[in-house]
Amino acid sequence: MKLTEESVVKVLRNVIDPELGVDVVTMGMIKDLKVSNGIVSFTLELTTPACPYNEQITREVKKAVESIPGVKSVDMKVTARVSSAKRTLTNQVSLSGVKNVIAVASGKGGVGKSSIALNLALALAESGAKTGLLDADMYGPTIPKLLKDISFPQQVGDKILPAVGPLGIKVMSLGLLITDDTPVIWRGPLVANAVKQMFTEINWGELDYLIVDLPPGTGDASLTLAQSIPLSGVIIITTPQPVSVVIAMKALRMFEKLGVNILGIIENMSYYICKKCGEKAYIFGKGGGKLAASQAGVPFLGEVPLIPEIRIGSDEGDPVIISHPESEVATIFRSIAKNVAGRISMLSKVKRDE
Repeated sequence: MKLTEESVVKVLRNVIDPELGVDVVTMGMIKDLKVSNGIVSFTLELTTPACPYNEQITREVKKAVESIPGVKSVDMKVTARVSSAKRTLTNQVSLSGVKNVIAVASGKGGVGKSSIALNLALALAESGAKTGLLDADMYGPTIPKLLKDISFPQQVGDKILPAVGPLGIKVMSLGLLITDDTPVIWRGPLVANAVKQMFTEINWGELDYLIVDLPPGTGDASLTLAQSIPLSGVIIITTPQPVSVVIAMKALRMFEKLGVNILGIIENMSYYICKKCGEKAYIFGKGGGKLAASQAGVPFLGEVPLIPEIRIGSDEGDPVIISHPESEVATIFRSIAKNVAGRISMLSKVKRDE
């Protein structure tokens, strides 16, 4: 078989993305392919820098090309470009520079939703994705308290530039605009308008992912976001107890009725690891999140343990991804971020195929 660009493409059609179930050629992941004197050069453009199968795909692509008779060397560059999975409906706000808006929701408070939203945003940014974080809890904005290393928003013309946090994430919260002891006494319509303004009056620039930390429950902020903003999907946070799961499922069903993709469920405070013996203690029960995901027919994205490092990091404004980057829980957050990014890649493919 003569070594040509066509022969290389033919071989690469046998390399399947394990998550999407489609070959890398059909997915458009092979760019600028050239063959000259036995040297094959091309760019492998992955669907996201946070894909859990990036190393496997890269390895299999290179191996496939090297196996072709006549190939002397392979010059492969690896990049990543995040596709958009958001669906813009009539009367929704246009967010041209933001590829994916991901809401993080819960049915009740006290489940650690904000700390998960923050560490998820940081894990995505750490992978190389352009990431933003919007605190949409108007009554109890907590993101500024969870971040000590953060700038302040800046007014430029008729737009506001968001603050900049660790790893370059763009951050916006009402808590950055008011003092700590200022109560927010707003009725529902004001909350809804404020959520819209967070999108229309903030210059987010170019983002691969904008993580939105919603207030707990199914109130005005959540409804406004789902109906007014083109969402790529929503993540539901729960703890293992049955009562928490039941309330989380109500939030999940609300988003389903509004036509929002459910990216999956994350279980927080899943277990405690004893410092002396290393045993896991399931203080709040076991398996509630997995069971809920199974019953709802949505992915289970991961479980986060109950450990002091997360609580201390939250209190001191030093997220665990930054303060304990080699810890087990930091690894768990990275794994969850990869699962989320993979779900977005799958949904973006479905969107393109429609």
